[in-house]
Amino acid sequence: MLYAVISEDVTDSLSKRASARTAHIARLQELKNQGRLILAGPHPAIDSEDPGEAGFTGSLIVAEFPSLEAAQQWADTDPYIEAGVYAKVTVKPYKKVLP
Repeated sequence: MLYAVISEDVTDSLSKRASARTAHIARLQELKNQGRLILAGPHPAIDSEDPGEAGFTGSLIVAEFPSLEAAQQWADTDPYIEAGVYAKVTVKPYKKVLP
């Protein structure tokens, strides 16, 4: 089943994101290589694809996991959590309808 991992950043998270980005992206690449990643990306803090110093306010990942517990466990071990990037992470079942 698909699950949405919805994360909200702490204030001024940009430097924390930079410190853990390589490890964070490696985990997403692993999901992609397994054919389980539907989409992933951050929410820019301003209306721009490259927000620069404004940074990001959170992230959205939609991926396939065997259960809600497995999705939550995966989310709980994200390098961004250890680096203090996220203030809150919510994991929910997701049903893709379109496209």
